[in-house]
Amino acid sequence: MDPELEAFIPLFPKADLQDPASARRDLAKLAAAAPLPDLTDLDVEDRTVPAGPDVPVRIYRPREAHGAIVWFHGGGFVMGDLDTEHPWATRLALASGAVVVSVGYRVAPEDPFPAALDDAYAVLNWAAAHADELGVDPDRIAVGGHSAGGGIAAALAQRARDERGPSICFQLLNQPQLDDRQQTWSARTFTATPWLTRDTVATSWRHYLGGAPASAYAAPARATYLADLPPAYVASAEFCPNRDENIGYALGMLQAGVPVELHQWAGTFHGSQSIVAAEVSQRQIAELAAALRRGLSG
Repeated sequence: MDPELEAFIPLFPKADLQDPASARRDLAKLAAAAPLPDLTDLDVEDRTVPAGPDVPVRIYRPREAHGAIVWFHGGGFVMGDLDTEHPWATRLALASGAVVVSVGYRVAPEDPFPAALDDAYAVLNWAAAHADELGVDPDRIAVGGHSAGGGIAAALAQRARDERGPSICFQLLNQPQLDDRQQTWSARTFTATPWLTRDTVATSWRHYLGGAPASAYAAPARATYLADLPPAYVASAEFCPNRDENIGYALGMLQAGVPVELHQWAGTFHGSQSIVAAEVSQRQIAELAAALRRGLSG
């Protein structure tokens, strides 16, 4: 474990998704304590995307942006909202120069799959239709997210391909949650790692699936056809149950002919990039932004 990160582990709350309300409060406190960058060069606006039901979004506009990303927060499909994602969406927008459309999708167990994916698809369609209003090229719209949000972004790319939806130029998948089966080596071995444990992952999927069988749109690692997806950047954390499903999904896309950049971050754990004082976290955030810039310019 990276020694800078290890020192912060006792400060992380124990995420207990058996009690979603309590877990949400803990995540909100953690996000509220995160330092914010200087927002002088960023316009931030809350909007509502018409859908059934309407979807709240927060739009971050840097100066002279040429592309956009529809971005999905983490939280195991159970926690998180526009406010908890605010510190990270601001950093991504400022560092990448991209318009970030942060999505307040519905969460489980109140709204299990496919609610979050339906919200995601509605916002993608809205962003494509309103590219001029966003001040971006409609051919330069990416999707991405962290953890559960990365899983939603991966599923969204599959659905947009299958339904001939809006063109997606790039996927930015940071430690995505992709596989409900928990059969990989990392899922079976990293059962009590910081922030994310085997039990937390299992509870997360139980809430999200709501008792229904998992499809590839719910758990993208189940997909058998990965060709014709947008180019991707996939990042994994060494001490994370999701690590091997991240690597496996990246390899699957590569073998299907999709351009993929894969970075396995040594010494890190799931969500540890939120410890922004650590040098490795600073590199992770900078590389996510750089990968997005490359993806939008390709």
